[in-house]
Amino acid sequence: MANLKALLKDTAIYGMSSIIGRFLNYLLVPLYTYVFTAEGGNYGIVTNLYAYVALTLVILTFGMETTFFRFANKEGENPHCVFSTSIFIVGTLTAAFLAIIFGFIDEISAIIGYGDHKEYILLMACVVALDAIQAIPFSYLRYKKKAIKFASLKLLFIMMNIGLNILVFVHLGITDVLYVFLLNLVCTGLITFFFIPEFIHEHVAARQYCRERNIPFRIVDTSLLRRMFGYSWPILVLGIAGILNQTLDKMLFPLVYPDKTTAMSELAIYGGCVKIAMIMAMITQAFRYAYEPIVFAKSKDSDKKEYYSAAMKYFVIFTLFAFLCVIGYMPLLERIIDVNYREGIRIVPIVMVAEIMMGIYFNLSFWYKLIDKTIYGAWFSGAGCLMLILVNVVFIPEYSYTACAWGGVAGYGTAMLLSYLIGQRKYPIDYQLPRLMTYVLATAALYCVMSFLTEQLTPLLRMAANTVLIVAYLALFVVLERPHIRK
Repeated sequence: MANLKALLKDTAIYGMSSIIGRFLNYLLVPLYTYVFTAEGGNYGIVTNLYAYVALTLVILTFGMETTFFRFANKEGENPHCVFSTSIFIVGTLTAAFLAIIFGFIDEISAIIGYGDHKEYILLMACVVALDAIQAIPFSYLRYKKKAIKFASLKLLFIMMNIGLNILVFVHLGITDVLYVFLLNLVCTGLITFFFIPEFIHEHVAARQYCRERNIPFRIVDTSLLRRMFGYSWPILVLGIAGILNQTLDKMLFPLVYPDKTTAMSELAIYGGCVKIAMIMAMITQAFRYAYEPIVFAKSKDSDKKEYYSAAMKYFVIFTLFAFLCVIGYMPLLERIIDVNYREGIRIVPIVMVAEIMMGIYFNLSFWYKLIDKTIYGAWFSGAGCLMLILVNVVFIPEYSYTACAWGGVAGYGTAMLLSYLIGQRKYPIDYQLPRLMTYVLATAALYCVMSFLTEQLTPLLRMAANTVLIVAYLALFVVLERPHIRK
């Protein structure tokens, strides 16, 4: 129970920073959708390029965040050497990436459709390189339970980015999309300097660790490096497939959509509306930041399976509650984006369902990480990615970005079901399915009522009625969970 309380506390810290940060980032959405009209397609360029950035970041980090937690918590391993070896791996990959980008910029920019704007690619390459380097120090903060510093740095980046964006796009009146990427690079670069104390502390602690045990000091242990690579490469495949499930639709859309002149405009609308649905990604991310270090630390405890089951239950309960809140207050939330983008609001519930499935899949994924069979994750995510590609390629030409939303449901749903079915054979956990289905069915029923009220009431009355329905969901939670909460 103490670990569950620690999870809730850390999730609250990570969650508040993520919620506040995402809220502050939302301030950029109306700014961008106002500065960059849907018809112009510039916000489509932002959506498209950040999809490539997300994929590249997964490749460069090479699964080292999870691998770092696994080996730092293993008995007999030197956690300081695990840290420095992780940095070495990511740093080497990042240096090679930058060499390729700068060496073949003409060819690369032409292939992805930005031959006339190579500067976009160069700027974003530098951004993703710095993000990759920062990934391990951020993981180190989570490992050391330094949630406050972690959250503070995340918020500092966002506040600097927002401030500079307001200065450039509002005060100076600049409308060049190049500055979106340039400001990101400036802010990311500044955050890097705040990790200098962690690097110094780790270097000193590593030397002291080695002196106390009379072992040679090594920044990189080749034996450890091989073992970490063996553990991490399936996670890399898993990560690539997972991020493709989130971003491939945005990369495929300009290539598959039949009308090339309006492809970026349609993608801009989709990208703007997806921002509203990203509250699910925010919740999942906050949960992951807190949950991942605890899972590996708790893997030796006798009650670990009960803990994993309880964590899954409360995750589902909370994400379904968030789903109802977003739907219930859509008349307010839709104002985040400019009116010209709101024709795509219909895809928000679909994208949120996909994000809930992704979160459940993340919770299910720990069984193969704990038994060091990460190859299963690669197969599951790969299958989900293939399903997403199929849905997008077949249906985008006819249904535009609505197909992208349903492709996410198909992709995450496939990975989720495969992980559950095989996981129950390899590492069975009682996930209290009847209780979970009660919440799912209740949420579905309340959503149907909310959808019906959309056409019957004014926005203000609709939100009032939806508030009553959300309270009904909370009442169901209190009735069903009160005995467990009291324990």
